[in-house]
Amino acid sequence: MNFVPERMAPLRARRMGIDTHHEPTLYLRAESPVCRSEGFESLSRILASSHGNKCIIASLNIITSDLISDDEVGFSEVAWRRFKVEPEAPVWLSHPRPVHSLSHVRAKVYGHRLSDAQFSDIINDIVDGQYAEVHLAAFITACGDDKLDDDEITSLTRAMVDSGSRIDWKLPVVLDKHCVGGLPGNRTTPIVISILTACGITIPKTSSRAITSPAGTADTMETLTNVSLSLDQMRDVVRRVGGCLAWGGSVRLSPADDLLIQVERALDIDSEGQLIASVLSKKIAAGATHVLIDIPVGPTAKVRSQAAADKLAASFEAVAANLDLKIRVLFTDGSQPVGRGIGPALEARDILAVLQNRADSPSDLRDRAVLIAGAMLEMVKDMAPGEGIDLAMKTLNSGAAWNKFMAICAAQGGMKTPPIAPYRYALIAKKSGIVTNIDNRQLSKVAKLAGAPADPAAGVDMHVHLGQPVDAGTPLLTIHAESVGELNYAVDYLGEHTDIICLSTERRDKEKHG
Repeated sequence: MNFVPERMAPLRARRMGIDTHHEPTLYLRAESPVCRSEGFESLSRILASSHGNKCIIASLNIITSDLISDDEVGFSEVAWRRFKVEPEAPVWLSHPRPVHSLSHVRAKVYGHRLSDAQFSDIINDIVDGQYAEVHLAAFITACGDDKLDDDEITSLTRAMVDSGSRIDWKLPVVLDKHCVGGLPGNRTTPIVISILTACGITIPKTSSRAITSPAGTADTMETLTNVSLSLDQMRDVVRRVGGCLAWGGSVRLSPADDLLIQVERALDIDSEGQLIASVLSKKIAAGATHVLIDIPVGPTAKVRSQAAADKLAASFEAVAANLDLKIRVLFTDGSQPVGRGIGPALEARDILAVLQNRADSPSDLRDRAVLIAGAMLEMVKDMAPGEGIDLAMKTLNSGAAWNKFMAICAAQGGMKTPPIAPYRYALIAKKSGIVTNIDNRQLSKVAKLAGAPADPAAGVDMHVHLGQPVDAGTPLLTIHAESVGELNYAVDYLGEHTDIICLSTERRDKEKHG
């Protein structure tokens, strides 16, 4: 964006202290001469400029009260942070240039294929702040529900990579991984990265925050250490300890993805094409040469059938091949949550238990992490099938992975103790039986209603797993919340959805008398 010459008397900048989340917003009085002369209306997109080539494009709200004066322009909190101007500084307002790439979005809405150049135009305008959240929502929706073919996903991925920073580690092998999600808990990544770096593999792991789940790896790791690393800090950590566990949004790797994720989270949409572009753009930008994709498959996971998993895997493989990225797809069990905790701090507790080889650590989380680490080792080392798992297990059991995890946390700023929620509610089994079904999606909903991931201590603790015999009066799960109100929301939802955990009394009777 270029500095706009002065065309009218400037307004005085004023910080309004209004939280508009991720949407930069400016405020003008309806009687403002600038508002009238420029023909600004509420929700207009306007360009604000100041000295030092400072520019921002924001949505306009019109104020009819005396909250601000005629010669002031108010800034929401996110607009103020991005504009970086001093109070009372002169600000000039004008109409931004037309956003021609919106015509490409409209074309996609009507089912047309987009070219490399069209995706590039869209992504560049998104990163430049030209798109309001309503425009982002239109683009996300237009690309949803299998509306992108593999070539279009490749174009979108390439455009997202080109929009931000890209790291070259000058190494022949740089490993990375991603789980497509949909499975509560399942926080294998910190364990896997600790095992691999302890084995001498370079793995600069950047992760997203949660989109539609109660926690992302970045959310969970943030309860244990600093994850907001700059690009230089990330390089330094990897140079010192061989790997990192950082939030991708802080290092401007595929910055368009972070903007899209903010709206996807609000819409509760994570479409297949944009999922692939999001994952692979971050991996390529982070300098990965080899990536393992973990696809959990289960009736209430994100991927519900093997046919859907095969289709997703084929698209991942096709797009990766187009971009010269080596990948391996691993199908894993998605029938139930992994570990006990669901939510940032509760998942962090499980991670520590596994890495420390504690007797009470969740064995399913441990086994899955070892499986994934073993598969990744076999991708880049000359190993027979099964040898990778053996090495991964040995590395974990020896304490080498725990030592490496502590080293990574120390390099990123030191280890923290995960918070504990003050409010809890236990769901008690009303009858004896065997656990026959656990609804992953509804369970995630309970954790989110309890406050996760925004409240890091909030979430759900699972006390049972599929096939487990349960006596009446046994706790099935415990909700953790940081406020009474959020606890009540989650408990109310739990009461309305009694099929989240299903028990079969018939099977228990047969077990007793068989």
